[in-house]
Amino acid sequence: MAQSCPKSAPVSKLSLKSEAHCADKMDMDLSAIALQGLQQADAQLNQAATIIASFGITSPDGAGLDTVDLSAEVIALLSAKTQTSANLATLKTADEIQKNAIDLIG
Repeated sequence: MAQSCPKSAPVSKLSLKSEAHCADKMDMDLSAIALQGLQQADAQLNQAATIIASFGITSPDGAGLDTVDLSAEVIALLSAKTQTSANLATLKTADEIQKNAIDLIG
């Protein structure tokens, strides 16, 4: 018997990692999984870009507001790039699977 998974609301950037996901269901949608991965990569990219963009901002009294670990943020950017590439490849594969299924039916 297939496991029943509840429908979830649209994913917010803050709740991406905290939501429970059900990948063991019979009608798994590869496109939805890839799109969710793209959303996660986009959230990671935006967070790292925001942190990098804040580098060098000073307060009115001339003191630095925050220090930024640029190496960690570059790693986060590269990770987001890799995630994006992998999820785009998954989308392409899902498209090929759908085309082949249609060819088999028709």
